[in-house]
Amino acid sequence: MNIFRVPSNTSYLPTASISILKKRADAFFKIRHFFQLQKVLEVDTPILSSATAADVHLDSIQTKLNLPNLGSNLNYYLHTSPEYAMKRLLCAGSGDIYYLGKVFRQGDLSPRHQPEFTMLEWYRLDYSLQQMMTETARVIQLLLGDLKVEYLSYQQAFKTFANIENIHTASAKNCKQCLEVHNVAEVVGVDENDKNLWEQLVLTEVVEPNLGNNKITCLHNYPAKDAALAQISADKVTAERFEVFVDKMEIANGYLELQGADLYQQRFLANQQQRTVAKKEIMPLDENLLLALAEQGLPSCSGVALGFDRLLMLVEGKGSIEQVLPFSIKNS
Repeated sequence: MNIFRVPSNTSYLPTASISILKKRADAFFKIRHFFQLQKVLEVDTPILSSATAADVHLDSIQTKLNLPNLGSNLNYYLHTSPEYAMKRLLCAGSGDIYYLGKVFRQGDLSPRHQPEFTMLEWYRLDYSLQQMMTETARVIQLLLGDLKVEYLSYQQAFKTFANIENIHTASAKNCKQCLEVHNVAEVVGVDENDKNLWEQLVLTEVVEPNLGNNKITCLHNYPAKDAALAQISADKVTAERFEVFVDKMEIANGYLELQGADLYQQRFLANQQQRTVAKKEIMPLDENLLLALAEQGLPSCSGVALGFDRLLMLVEGKGSIEQVLPFSIKNS
């Protein structure tokens, strides 16, 4: 008598087909081969850290460690990106580097998000923003083929698709009127005068649906207020930051990297203030990164983070990230 009963559901099966998993492995090979030819060093940074990103839009997954001679119930975080560790390596003289591996983010679950996903992140010394955009497009073309590449400034995109002449000087009212013209459903509960929020709505609802249609769109020179850890441009209005879209989906985010330790600290503290206003937990600052920046300094470089799973979704024409993963969070 067989007492072992096979469950009626198939949750134990992979969420991606075996053929896609083979293509996934081939994509890893192509990317690693590309960087090997470019003499860019692959690095394997820690996944666990005692500090984490302070960005108001990122929430880290926290865990507790018991470590002999160090303590019990210690707070550690799964990294949301290898960025801070990679910048410490750059400060130590690593030269050009890349990371291809897992990262983790709290609260992300949708057709385009999983709390655990694969990121490709790389840094190039003495690269301009334009050079970094060009190379990012080349990496995407490794898997998607010879797609046309379009370079579009943030301001140009709002002028072309939202008919807002200069988004940097436009008002909240201008943004609201644009949403009405494009028949975007009325949004309630948003401050009438909150320009940042209304602008973000125009970006996501009006501009982004026009980006990356049968092409690779590099949207560059975001507003200085959205600089994150990018340098501010000479015009003081924009930042040396870009995002890459394919088929209306954002798949990469890059900067001409900020360098000074004091500037990093200022931005980290500003992020903490934003988290306080948003009633989010205050994250511990990465003191090791700040020390490396202060004592050794970050060389002039550009960096970019690319969502590998999203890129594979585009390659395979899939509508959900689950369909290109061995297992999703639901059946892991």
